[in-house]
Amino acid sequence: MKHVLAALALIFVPLSLQAEEVTTYMLDNGMEVVVIEDNRAPVVVHMVWYKAGSADESEGVSGVAHFLEHLLFKATETLEAGEFSATVAANGGSDNAFTSYDYTAYFQRVAADRLELMMQMESDRMNNIRLTEEDILTERQVILEERNQRTENEPNALAREQFAAALYQNHRYGVPIIGWKHEMEELDMDDVMAFYDLYYSPNNAVLVVAGDVVPEDVLALAEKYYGVIPAEAQLPPRERPEEPPHRAERRLTYVDPRVSQPYLIRNYLAPERDAGAQQEAAALVYLAELLGGSPFTSALGQALQFETDTAIWTSASYRGSSLDETVFSFAVVPSEGVSLSEAEAAMDEVIANWLADEIDPERLESIRTQLRASEVYAKDDTQGLARRYGAALTQGLTVEDVQAWPDILQSVTAEDIKAVAEKVFDRRRSVTGWVVSSQEEAN
Repeated sequence: MKHVLAALALIFVPLSLQAEEVTTYMLDNGMEVVVIEDNRAPVVVHMVWYKAGSADESEGVSGVAHFLEHLLFKATETLEAGEFSATVAANGGSDNAFTSYDYTAYFQRVAADRLELMMQMESDRMNNIRLTEEDILTERQVILEERNQRTENEPNALAREQFAAALYQNHRYGVPIIGWKHEMEELDMDDVMAFYDLYYSPNNAVLVVAGDVVPEDVLALAEKYYGVIPAEAQLPPRERPEEPPHRAERRLTYVDPRVSQPYLIRNYLAPERDAGAQQEAAALVYLAELLGGSPFTSALGQALQFETDTAIWTSASYRGSSLDETVFSFAVVPSEGVSLSEAEAAMDEVIANWLADEIDPERLESIRTQLRASEVYAKDDTQGLARRYGAALTQGLTVEDVQAWPDILQSVTAEDIKAVAEKVFDRRRSVTGWVVSSQEEAN
């Protein structure tokens, strides 16, 4: 049956992946413009991405990037607080924003004939934000409450913060995107405006427009609204503190009585996708799937969940999209009666055995087919495509890298996967964390 399913999948998935039609421009003030044509529906996605995320913050003001994201929905020189989103909604659209380690992005999804209005408003808040002290006080309470809900009241989130801080000893990826609570409480107007004035400029931004558009028309609108904004002459090079050599593995036990189920995490530093050099990252995608993808077919799932009943849940994951060195992770939730020590030993045994064995060619080809299908289906999601290009261009990649990625994924060999596994699974570059409700569970 497995052979039949694999054959059927191959029938319905094209053997070669045709890249979407993308046109790029560079405005005179340094703003990048990316246009993705998709004329199947009279809809457009308009996104502005800033190469400024939480990892670009200065020490002592963690959370300011995310704080500023909230504040950009306040007033500008031409719009009152809340008027931006109200205008988008009145025109039948939707809008939102998000902050990551490497970028902050703002987007609207509207009818194609409303694109000019979106550019007019978005370019306005790139250059003309108008904040009051009341805005700062009010929105600071909002982000503090957001941290309370998502982090302080969630033991797993608190544990993840500790593990990240232990893995990244010097890099800002060890600081939570939302910020440390004690620093968030002190964020003020000066902190916000310093970040805004330096980073919210056209030469630090990428405009992505996807949907029912003509590239030349998009360029004309971009020049009209964004092209008149001066570049930031003081924009610094994007240089961040580097990690020192990691010479010893680290272990943490996070104890919180609110933990409902003990589990263990192991995080390794791992290479990210780099411009012109994505082969290792592609191999790591396969590695995560082989070791901890489906519980029915992955090495950890088969061994720990079905053969030995050691665990009720296992996973391996790789976060490849990142400007700097990223993370490859394992997680195991032990079955009742199995200690974390026993679960960790079983996990390590499975990984060691997998490294010693040959990769099953049939399983490798099955994953290859799944990845090919996933790339094909992704082309039907206009907003997803816009996000893919925006994230890539703010994380050091190029349009060519994005379009080469599907073929690079298809070219990965068993030798590539084994080589990157041997490189990444260095315990000196890892953090192992146990999450328990009491110290007794850790003994």
